[in-house]
Parts: sequence; structure tokens; C-alpha cells
Amino acid sequence: QVRLVESGGGLVQAGGSLRLSCAASGSTFRINAMGWYRQPPGKERELVAAVTRGGTTNYADSVKGRFTISGDNAKNTVYLQMNSLKPEDTAVYYCNANRGVYGQTWGQGTQVTVSS
Repeated sequence: QVRLVESGGGLVQAGGSLRLSCAASGSTFRINAMGWYRQPPGKERELVAAVTRGGTTNYADSVKGRFTISGDNAKNTVYLQMNSLKPEDTAVYYCNANRGVYGQTWGQGTQVTVSS
């Protein structure tokens, strides 16, 4: 099993920055990739960014150029640096660990609120 603990959410004004962290523990050797998803109020959960164990990254078009995902394999931690935040970035952000055939693990979610 894998456990994910998220931190770093909060309230920020438009144009500001936040950094989210997600630390994995347990059977982390089975993790192929980690990522961040978000669920805005009244909408479905969507992929924000992901990074593989090898360092390949993938971003939603809406965050390209503003958000950066990075991973520290030694610490089993993934970060999401969010710059130039917009009100439409307001959502609950969830960390995800993809363990291939062993399934996926989700964090508890952290609220990000961007005021205009």
C-alpha cells in the first residue's frame, strides 16, 4: 500500500504563487508516475500535471507555462509550483500515485483558492 500526504494549499490573490507538496510512503517502489489533479466546484476532476519516475512530464494546456511539476525520487515527494495563479485555478487539488497494475492511490486533497 501507498499513502500520500499533501500540503501547501491555501488562499492567494490572482497573480500569486503557491507550491504544493505530496509525500509518498509505503510501497513506493511500485509507483510509476505521480501527478496532480484538481476538481473545481461543480466540475469533474481533471489532470493538472504528472511526472514519471524517469522525469517525463505532462501538463494540461490550461497550466502550461505557469505550473511546474517536479519529483524527488529519494524523498518520494512530488511538488507542484504554481505561478501566475488565476481565479479559475480555484479547486481542490489531489495528489495521485500511479502504481500500474497495482492501481492508483489518491491523497486527501488540499484546497487552493485564488481571489480576484
